[in-house]
Amino acid sequence: MAYLTKDRYKVLALIPPEYVDQVELQAPGFVDAQLETKSDWIDSQLRKRYKAPFQPPIPGVIEQWLALLVTPDVLVKRGVNPTDEQFAYMERRAEFTAAAIQQAADSEKGLYDLPLRDDVTATGIAHATPLSYSEQSPYVYTDAQGYTGRAEDQARRGSS
Repeated sequence: MAYLTKDRYKVLALIPPEYVDQVELQAPGFVDAQLETKSDWIDSQLRKRYKAPFQPPIPGVIEQWLALLVTPDVLVKRGVNPTDEQFAYMERRAEFTAAAIQQAADSEKGLYDLPLRDDVTATGIAHATPLSYSEQSPYVYTDAQGYTGRAEDQARRGSS
C-alpha cells in the first residue's frame, strides 16, 4: 500500500502538479507504481525498528520522505535536462532523504518519533536528553574571547 495517493503527492511534491498529470498521460500508472515501490522501500528500511508498514494516520515525515524520493523519477519520466539545476536539487533532496531514512533505521536512541514495533518500546525516542549543558554563564565565552584577543594583540600574532 502506498503512503500517498496521487492527489496527496501533488500537494506535497516540490514540482508543479501539471508535471504529474503529464507523466500520467504519457505513462498511465507510473506515478502510482513509484509511490507503491518507494513506500515498500521505506518499509524495508524501517521495519527492523519501527512498526512498518505504518497505519493511518501516516506520520507526516513518512509522507514527505515518500514525496521527495518519488520526485526525481517523475521528472526523469516526464523528460528533464540532466544539467538542470532544479533537477540536481531534487536529486540531492532524494539522496538526503534516503540518508535520513537510513539514519532513522540504524538509530539506537530514536532520532524520529515513529511508532515502534511492539517488542521495542512505546515511542521512537528512547532517551530524551538535553542537547547541551554548561555550568557557566552564557556570557562567560565573551570574556574568554576578549582575553584571547587581547593576548594575541599583545603578542603581535593572529589567531591560529
